[in-house]
Amino acid sequence: MTVNLAKGQAISLQKSDGGTLTAVRMGLGWQAAPRRGLFGSRTREIDLDASAVLFADKQPVDVVFFRHLVSDDGSVRHTGDNLVGGAGQGGDDEAILVDLQRVPVHIDQIIFTVNSFTGQTFQEVQNAFCRLVDETNGQELARYTLAGGGQYTAQIMAKVHRSGSAWQMTAIGSPANGRTFQDLMPAIMPHL
Repeated sequence: MTVNLAKGQAISLQKSDGGTLTAVRMGLGWQAAPRRGLFGSRTREIDLDASAVLFADKQPVDVVFFRHLVSDDGSVRHTGDNLVGGAGQGGDDEAILVDLQRVPVHIDQIIFTVNSFTGQTFQEVQNAFCRLVDETNGQELARYTLAGGGQYTAQIMAKVHRSGSAWQMTAIGSPANGRTFQDLMPAIMPHL
């Protein structure tokens, strides 16, 4: 059963049978919103990018994004850059896979962001979401919808963080501006 996350809501990443999740996928999907023009509706290609910033004691130590597809330790992997988004099928246009068992013990938080590399605001994006999937069985665990659009080019989506010996996910949903994860670092810091 999927949990539709609200801003700030946290969920435990424990399985319903009491076991612990071992591998998760953070998926990102979107479509360009149709724009009314002189000759009818049309869409513009929009390049959204998913990134994962790995933190140890509130310090960034690694990042996974379209130019660095695998974390230095191999525990986090980006599936590749999608430059235009989906055609409405509802699947992941970009995904970041996290092998929770391989994440080094000093990494205590992984922040997931999305940014418009081409600079369009989220008013020009529709059906955008991020979701967390149990990679071992394909079950969707949580979904966060990018609702409301706005004059923003980025969003701090969610974080996966250690809670004792287990992991939790917290939906952040904080709008920001920037074309790359580097631009978003000041907006990320308050969520650590």
